[in-house]
Amino acid sequence: MRRELGNISDRGETASAVATDVRLLFATRILRMAGYGALAVILGVYLAQLGFSERQIGLLLTLTLIGDTAISLWLTVIADRVGRRRVLMIGAGLMVLAGVVFVLSRNWVVLLVAATIGVISPSGKEVGPFLSIEQAALSHIVSGERRTTFFAWYNLVGSMAAAVGALGGGVLVDTLRKMGAGPLTSFKIVLGGYAVSGLVLGVLFWVVSGSVEVDPASRDVSGTAGPTSQNPRRLFGLGESRGIVARLSGLFALDAFGGGFVIDSIVALWFNLKFGLSLSQLGTIFFFTNFFGGFSGLVAARLANRFGLINTMVFTHLPSNILLMLVPLMPNSWSAIAVLLARFAISQMDVPTRQSYTMAVVRPEERSAAAGVTGVARTLGAAIAPVLAGPMLASARLMGLPFLIGGGVKIIYDVLLYRSFSKVAKEKQS
Repeated sequence: MRRELGNISDRGETASAVATDVRLLFATRILRMAGYGALAVILGVYLAQLGFSERQIGLLLTLTLIGDTAISLWLTVIADRVGRRRVLMIGAGLMVLAGVVFVLSRNWVVLLVAATIGVISPSGKEVGPFLSIEQAALSHIVSGERRTTFFAWYNLVGSMAAAVGALGGGVLVDTLRKMGAGPLTSFKIVLGGYAVSGLVLGVLFWVVSGSVEVDPASRDVSGTAGPTSQNPRRLFGLGESRGIVARLSGLFALDAFGGGFVIDSIVALWFNLKFGLSLSQLGTIFFFTNFFGGFSGLVAARLANRFGLINTMVFTHLPSNILLMLVPLMPNSWSAIAVLLARFAISQMDVPTRQSYTMAVVRPEERSAAAGVTGVARTLGAAIAPVLAGPMLASARLMGLPFLIGGGVKIIYDVLLYRSFSKVAKEKQS
């Protein structure tokens, strides 16, 4: 990674200034994902400890993701116009809001409102405006030929942070319980740490320089892109990129719908209900899923250079979805864990390639909006599934269905993606 920072910009900034911004954006990714990882392991179990039913938990998770979608769409669409750093700081404030309310309240409606308005991750993955805007910012200061590699490293450090957060969150709750903490106090300490991480994020975003912002020359005097022949009238911050972004958004939403059946909170609750695994054991599982998933992104960057972004996305994703469908068919916890880990060893190879492809096919001043719209499509797709998966977990006969449905839907996505984009003569790489 240090070698990559030596010559990364294709713009006018000095290498040292750009490298500082890259390091800061990587630091915010690490801190945020550690919080998400810790939260995902405990959230479903915490809500169950509060006395909520599986149906209530599934509904809350679904509405949380829908709320994150609305917040993300609003913030990412305006980010290139009002300032990327400013919007990122707003997102950090919403993290603080959600964390504080989850510490203080046990009322389902209050928690639902806080999760909907604030930023909280039941999936252990990115929510809110952060990923979209940081991708746009990195694409703004990193040369096109290095984009996929940088996104691979960006996803790797995020996965490692989520892994440590998942392990730390689970172990911390169990340790505090053994030390005599109340059944809810240990959970609330983790949630309080999540709120604190939002405060620190706000400071880090404030330190990032103006180099990550859209060039003023690409705007008209009002501060917005004008509807010229080179830059047509915009919808959701998109001009000439609307067509391909719409196609990608539809496909990404389908993929995320399948993934929504097996978000980390659902999987953690499934292992807890089916095999009685403790939070420490669950944290360990998700430590390794994130660990394997992160390093698979580095392999994806090399494969993409040789075989192309679309081929890498599809032909690594297909076998991972087959493995996902095998998880509930395993006879015991250890075999189910082994298959899940094998799945994550290849399941995340499509992430940096998907991100790089999206950034490559849109105009620089539309990148935040493009990443935001495709990200919102993914969140909307994922938001529908937990409310369907929750009731399935309440039945011993149906508990395996979320894995089977999720894997099957994601396979359909792979086929459609390949059919839609494999005939494109040349993928843009810059």
